Amino acid sequence: MKIRLLAGLLALGLTAVGCGGATVETSPSSSAAPAASGSSAATGTVKIAINPWVGYEASANVVAYLLKNELHYNVELPEIKEQLAWEGFETGDVDVIIENWGHPDLKKKFIEEKKVAVEAGSTGNKGIIGWYVPKWMADKYPDITDYKNLNKYASLFKTSESSGKGQLLDGDPSYVTNDEALVKNLKLNYKVVTGGSEAALLKSATQAQEQQKALLFYFWTPHWIFDKVDLVRVNLPAWTEGCDADPKKVACDYPEMDLDKIVSKKFADTGGKAYELVKNFSWTNEDQNAVANDMTNNGLTGEQAAKKWIEANTAKWQAWIPK
Repeated sequence: MKIRLLAGLLALGLTAVGCGGATVETSPSSSAAPAASGSSAATGTVKIAINPWVGYEASANVVAYLLKNELHYNVELPEIKEQLAWEGFETGDVDVIIENWGHPDLKKKFIEEKKVAVEAGSTGNKGIIGWYVPKWMADKYPDITDYKNLNKYASLFKTSESSGKGQLLDGDPSYVTNDEALVKNLKLNYKVVTGGSEAALLKSATQAQEQQKALLFYFWTPHWIFDKVDLVRVNLPAWTEGCDADPKKVACDYPEMDLDKIVSKKFADTGGKAYELVKNFSWTNEDQNAVANDMTNNGLTGEQAAKKWIEANTAKWQAWIPK
């Protein structure tokens, strides 16, 4: 995040309200401990980093709800951007990244070299980053969805921030993105402008549809917005293995990613049933979108949205609970 992916405050070890309304709980224990059979008392603390996009928050809140209510752990949900969350594995401030969008550089550093983190399996979600325009633009200008024609339409996307060029709107600066390199290497007369957050991208996409405003922007799936706003993806040069190996030379589209979970090595070794639950967690893009939509559009907190989904999907989540 997605590359997605993919926006937060460093708020570790403090009592606070987590993103999406989930209450952050503190505990004297610094890491998870195996749950005592039949015990209703808290058996340890699990620290799930909250990266700044609502799909991630949806996954984190569902796992947190089950950890608290089924396995009796305390859960902390510190809001941390992607890079800092990985650093938290080394400091002990983070046990779990519940949705990782690629990051081969960080895997190499923290898993292979420093050996403070391990992979914990797929989330079940398929993540795709891309460039999008509102459908009305694709209908009015049918060839606009081919990147080779974007320069012809650059004037439509000019803004006060794009220095006379067309604007390509990006999200939080911490998100995974190759857009600066793509604009340069594909020789596009565009400037990447940072919107600052997922919320800013959603507002722009909604206005683009409702007010017939021109918009070219970075976005990702899974996301509920595709059920609310008609968007069409721009076709960039097809992704092939290794085409994005050098960040400065990228001239291809983003790949489809099997999003995965990353945990600290300590949590994997000592987290007991909490670790087993995180490892077992796997759901679909539709599952995540349902919870994220409730959090964003239906007035539910992260905990309330998680509870609603859990009550409607018993068979699915029961398969994640350690025996």
